[in-house]
Amino acid sequence: MAHILVIDDERSIRNTLKDILEYEKHTVSLAENGPSGIEMFTHHKIDLVLCDIKMPEMDGIEVLDNLQELNGDIPVIMISGHGNIETAVDAIKKGAYDFISKPLDLNRLLVTLKNALERTDLVQETKRLKKKISRKYEIVGDSEAILKVKDMIERVAPTDARVLITGANGTGKELVARRLHEKSTRSAGPFIEVNCAAIPSELIESELFGHEKGAFTSAIKQRIGKFEQAEGGTIFLDEIGDMSLAAQAKVLRALQEHKITRVGSEKDININVRVLAATNKNMREEIDTKTFREDLYHRLSVILIHVPSLNERKEDITQLADYFNEMICSEYGQPKKEFSPDALDALKDINWTGNIREFRNVVERLIILCDKKISAADVKAYAAPISK
Repeated sequence: MAHILVIDDERSIRNTLKDILEYEKHTVSLAENGPSGIEMFTHHKIDLVLCDIKMPEMDGIEVLDNLQELNGDIPVIMISGHGNIETAVDAIKKGAYDFISKPLDLNRLLVTLKNALERTDLVQETKRLKKKISRKYEIVGDSEAILKVKDMIERVAPTDARVLITGANGTGKELVARRLHEKSTRSAGPFIEVNCAAIPSELIESELFGHEKGAFTSAIKQRIGKFEQAEGGTIFLDEIGDMSLAAQAKVLRALQEHKITRVGSEKDININVRVLAATNKNMREEIDTKTFREDLYHRLSVILIHVPSLNERKEDITQLADYFNEMICSEYGQPKKEFSPDALDALKDINWTGNIREFRNVVERLIILCDKKISAADVKAYAAPISK
């Protein structure tokens, strides 16, 4: 159950609340004034605070301000025998979870406590999941090649500049795009990914820009496209080298005019999105063969970031093995495996044509099939199981 701090200058109120809350199986700490309450809050793990407004030395609103600075995630419920609308509104504006007037209504108090604690649980779970997701998309390594990429991300992310990310399949181009978004001023907005290679050419325009009902045979209702979904955030056009020329022309217009038009409509829609793109192709060759528009290339490539292959950064393999070892074992709910030094050397000797994607699969295979300590013999046996 929760640890609740009660701050009130009236002993009878403190003791009554203590009896009620302990009956509900909560742990209760009592403070007779604001300064002692703040000190308790600082030195103990408190889950919720009940704070009186009218107190000597320091009133409840001032206590609330201090508690918000210390930890704004902990809900504070204000209580007062001199309650009025203005006081309640002021408390809520300053960050209080709720305001309850004296004499306290027991049912309302318990319901408010329950809701406040549930909200705290949701906030903590959201933070945990965000941290887990952020960890999932971490760029691991300290090699010179990958440090250049990280430095470029730090420089470019806070701007709205369009970025073209190049590199072979499996090198981590999506990770770069996600880090650019997370470190940008648009991080609170959506991150919308479009795999241009996976969408049939006849559907790509509808996918990107949306369509109106009846625009084509299967358009039985209006659809919002990816550009509109990314409003205020980032759209990531993965494998843009595979996009049809017709769609390229519309993307070019969107970049030039910050407007799109749904398929089957003549109405322009203003958009506010940052565009990131990625490709594994040689764009100069694509331009020379007229399969990619040169003007679109120049619009997309305000900043160019090239992601090195794993073979170009083999000094990162030890870190990558530890990173995937921890992540995969955590997913499977088992203790981390240990890679022997000769196993790591054996991993460095492999030609990683599939890059990080292939490397992760091999680490997962080793974790599943090997004992607690993974050896060079294990790597030789399981890293490349396809017979030649």
